[in-house]
Amino acid sequence: MSNDFTRRELLKSSGFILGAGVLAPQLVFAKDYKPTPSSKTEPLIRLSLNENPYGPSPNVAYALQLEFGRLSRYADAPLARQLTEQIAEYEHIPVDQVVLGEILDLLGLFLGSSGGPGGEFLYSTPGYLALIDAAARVGGVGVPVPLNAQYQNDLAALKSKVNAKTRAIYLVNPHNPTGTINDDEAFKSFLHETSKSAVVVVDEAYLEYTSDFDTRSAASLVRDGANVVVFRTFDKIHGLAGMPIGYVLAPRSLADALRKQGAGEAEGLGRLNLVAASAALADPAQVASTREAIAKERSLWLSVLRELDLPHTDSQANFVFFDVGRPQPTVAAAMREQGVDIGRAHPPYTNWARITIGLPSENLRAQNALRTTLK
Repeated sequence: MSNDFTRRELLKSSGFILGAGVLAPQLVFAKDYKPTPSSKTEPLIRLSLNENPYGPSPNVAYALQLEFGRLSRYADAPLARQLTEQIAEYEHIPVDQVVLGEILDLLGLFLGSSGGPGGEFLYSTPGYLALIDAAARVGGVGVPVPLNAQYQNDLAALKSKVNAKTRAIYLVNPHNPTGTINDDEAFKSFLHETSKSAVVVVDEAYLEYTSDFDTRSAASLVRDGANVVVFRTFDKIHGLAGMPIGYVLAPRSLADALRKQGAGEAEGLGRLNLVAASAALADPAQVASTREAIAKERSLWLSVLRELDLPHTDSQANFVFFDVGRPQPTVAAAMREQGVDIGRAHPPYTNWARITIGLPSENLRAQNALRTTLK
């Protein structure tokens, strides 16, 4: 388990100023912007953090501009309540089962502390470990479970690990870094059964990139009263990575307990973050447009991987994951020399690369860089 800062922790510490620069570059610090240098004349393309290259709804920039005159004021409870009610209506769930915030860390700390140290936390590996690492800081014990042959969450293996010590099960669906998604019927059955023994946390950060998001979401189990928690973020398809904010849908008792720990307090969320999230959620057309654009570019990426005869997963997210046949750090270094940053390796898949889907021009540069590297 890593003691390093996680990506979401880094984003949270960046504050809303970065977000304003991303959303309205023509208004904020435009003259001071300098692209990251690379060995080429073109700026470095970052395809490493699964960001949304198409950005947020135009309504977000407009809403933020209207809010600039209130920057001397703290975010207040009515503002947070308004977003909470908006989410509750969108999710068709009681408002008191919605808790605002990028709170996987807090959730991990809370679950790890509840019942004392020694509780086990099952998770798929490799994977995103914010909740697991947080639980470990207060005595939780991570239990990694390898992915199955299709690079999906191995539901049978996870179920076999559940015991009296199991405090929680943490799953990302679609999974990160593979982008795979479990069969819906099997996944829902797994959640229904295992949630009788321990709380199951489903991170759906990338689920909105799927065409059948509404029916696939585990939110239906939360509505039915199962011991299931669903996490969503505005960082991905809504394009608010620079102003990070998310929420969980949780059983009422757990939601109340999280609020007692300070989760969802307006001041900690930030006035601009709340306003941006509200404007983003109110524009489903932007989400649909982004989903369609990413799906088109993902299809082109998969065609290139087939052309290069590179084994790859059936990614349903905004990134592709494939076997380059050599150590990923070597490939990453070579591509960076060509102006494309694809980030780190994901052990034990040390020969596999994850590349975020960018704008069409960025993807073309990355694909050409990959071809050159493999030659």
